[in-house]
Amino acid sequence: MDTQSLVIYGAYLISAAFFILGLKRLGKVRSARGGNTLSGVGMAIAIVAALFEANHTLTLEGQVGIGWTWVAGGAIVGILIGGIAAIRVQMTEMPEMVALFNGSGGVASALVGGSYVFRELLENESAAGLTLADVPGVGGSSAFTVILSILIGMLTLTGSIVAYLKLRGKFDAPILLPGRNFINLLLLFGSIGIGAWAAFGVSDPTTTLWVFIGVAVAASILGVMAVIPIGGADMPVVISLMNSYSGLAACATGFVLNNSLLIVAGALVGASGLILTKIMCVAMNRSLANVLFAGFGATASEADKKDARDYKNVRSADPESAAMILEAAESVIFVPGYGLAVAQAQHACKELGELLKSRGCKVTYAIHPVAGRMPGHMNVLLAEADVPYDELVEMDEINPEFKNTDVVIVAGANDVVNPVALTDPNSPIAGMPILTVHEAKTVFVIKRSLSPGFAQIKNPLFEAPNAMMMFGDAKGMLQGMITELKEALKAA
Repeated sequence: MDTQSLVIYGAYLISAAFFILGLKRLGKVRSARGGNTLSGVGMAIAIVAALFEANHTLTLEGQVGIGWTWVAGGAIVGILIGGIAAIRVQMTEMPEMVALFNGSGGVASALVGGSYVFRELLENESAAGLTLADVPGVGGSSAFTVILSILIGMLTLTGSIVAYLKLRGKFDAPILLPGRNFINLLLLFGSIGIGAWAAFGVSDPTTTLWVFIGVAVAASILGVMAVIPIGGADMPVVISLMNSYSGLAACATGFVLNNSLLIVAGALVGASGLILTKIMCVAMNRSLANVLFAGFGATASEADKKDARDYKNVRSADPESAAMILEAAESVIFVPGYGLAVAQAQHACKELGELLKSRGCKVTYAIHPVAGRMPGHMNVLLAEADVPYDELVEMDEINPEFKNTDVVIVAGANDVVNPVALTDPNSPIAGMPILTVHEAKTVFVIKRSLSPGFAQIKNPLFEAPNAMMMFGDAKGMLQGMITELKEALKAA
């Protein structure tokens, strides 16, 4: 191995270490920002090292090296797109952006796999009359991983597009086609089988290429079929699952290109995504198999849906009466949900929290694992408002605190605070771990109406004797409480 190769592989090793350290730090809210920076530095090192490796390989083969002008041009275009998106995309649109990122990773892997097939078969004159696996320099392992790269990549692309459309509200309800599980299995194993036939059994290059295109089309249909049965409320699970798929596709592409760093990075993303998906499933008391095959989020019966708006003895409150209770409160827990994100009320929430703390009240924020539309959505939202990390408390830690809390303010959350999950074994959300806000002394629920959440079931919390509904926009209600509380403190 020459000196340049040693430097390149040393850079790969350093980059992999940055990825692992960054991933570890992303596991905690306090160190997440640093973890993100570490991972970014690792990726920058990896990109530079991969480019120099490609250039070095081409030079050794007696070819002209990389066209750096094209690389620079592509980098500038990518930086502009990413920079503009980061500036213009609203925080509420982050789940959609993450969905598109996942899809971009998937299609990139599929395109690399497709271009590999094209280069090795159609542009390689010595490949005439050979299967892809028989081409010198390819072999059976590369031929098989090409299949996986294209299949998983295209599945991730179309699945992420459907997730994006659901997040945008284009169609939110699950679509349950008859025999969908059989169709999905047929598409999955059919794609693998046909792809294997193309790689190992077809010796005509043009036919092989067209069969691989057929695998890409079948995988694209599979991606759509896999996500359309899933309800819009369950997008955190879908997002983390698609993230995992994009990592697995990248890992398969790493084997195709014989790039060790891409294998490591893809495996890290794939494994972490699967772990996160498992956490999401546990948080909703469902198995991964249930997510994939049972039409996750579509389990509410017609009776449940009919009963979902039948409330009695619901008490309501306005900001003035809420401020009177908050004035005497010694402990307050905020429970953020998607409604908080939609109303862009995170800054008002932080301001009310700071106002309460200024008079000696203990303030914390309860984070449910699947609140919002993507994993960690509420953490990101509150971080934008500079809410201190140590005030964000995960579900398992905060639940014992509710019974000792004076006031809980639920802002835009619904199903994750529904006590029926604990009391009705026949409920669609039976057994789902929830934030036990109903145990607090007083609960304010900020909501536009008594309409059901994404589970489409009634929430008994709304008619509990210690709960009061605040009908309206989360930002307006929180700002109203701030105004009233300030006036009350001045008058005191």
